[in-house]
Amino acid sequence: MADTLDAILDGCRRGRPSAQRALYDQLAYRLMGVCLRYCPSRVEAEDALQLTFVKIFTRLDQFRGQGPFEAWARRIAVTTSLNLWQQHKLRGPQVEAEEATEIQQPGGTPLDQLSADELINLINTLPPGYRTVLNLYAIEGYSHAEIGELLGISEGTSKSQLSRARRLLEDRMHAQAHIFPSHD
Repeated sequence: MADTLDAILDGCRRGRPSAQRALYDQLAYRLMGVCLRYCPSRVEAEDALQLTFVKIFTRLDQFRGQGPFEAWARRIAVTTSLNLWQQHKLRGPQVEAEEATEIQQPGGTPLDQLSADELINLINTLPPGYRTVLNLYAIEGYSHAEIGELLGISEGTSKSQLSRARRLLEDRMHAQAHIFPSHD
């Protein structure tokens, strides 16, 4: 696999469209997931993905092989998405995501049977700042210092927003559990 990736990257550096397509096919799905976590809409996530690949192709000479290539590409996707998110904030007021839809559970509580999609829906109901810090910390593995640098906030603000995001998410999960009480 590493030999294949090295060959693909070499082809990309030489400007070969087939190599660029191969790299896109290999990474697009995972990088789109990253973009979706930070962009306010799917359309903007698609824009972020496209910009991410433009940056990857034009900055391949900056990849030094110190760590996995995918981690390097993910970092580009995160920063590109965050930049678009910042631009979106400057364009106008944020519209909060609609509350997660009520989902009937066949037994137990929704907390017991929360699917990945349901959890994503609940996370998407968080205010954009909370959601961004939660994603960067819990999913991407950034430190609070790195988050502060990326978002232009203090490390303490990052910690505070993470704490508030977790508390709000927990409250919303409990509220969902009360909507559908256990039938035990």
